[in-house]
Amino acid sequence: MTPEPRRPAAATAARGNGDSRVCLWLRNEAGRKGVPVLRTFERWLAAIPELQQRRGWSELNILVVGRAAGRRYNRQFRGRDYATNVLSFPYEPAPGEHSGLLGDLVICAPVVAREAREQGKDARDHFAHMTIHGALHLLGYDHEDERDADAMEALETRILATLGIDDPYR
Repeated sequence: MTPEPRRPAAATAARGNGDSRVCLWLRNEAGRKGVPVLRTFERWLAAIPELQQRRGWSELNILVVGRAAGRRYNRQFRGRDYATNVLSFPYEPAPGEHSGLLGDLVICAPVVAREAREQGKDARDHFAHMTIHGALHLLGYDHEDERDADAMEALETRILATLGIDDPYR
């Protein structure tokens, strides 16, 4: 009898800690190498002031994927045939529904790691940046025009600074 091949780590967890009112669901389909753990993602999200100021709980789902899945999601939902670093899918509640669900993030671990290497950044810092960037999209921020991009980048930079992470746009 041949043993089943081991699958990459794909833990799913939810936790709301005392410092945060964010319930985070994390599923890692990319394997453990270089991917932060749940508690780290929670810490990054807890640094976003708007999440701390919201009434009640906020819920967020993060799926960490490999290159093939990242490419598939980007092609399916954005019509672009390549893997990208982070995709944001804001939740749209039905009329009259009051939900704390913000939406979903899909983070492509190999792309984040490659970009970090190419940009001379620490991979963990770049994961933090992509997580915060994606969460801000879920909160309604965008960078479609120069004014909005400047405002979003300034907010990301301030949040990252509270975590001891240098300005990612320098």
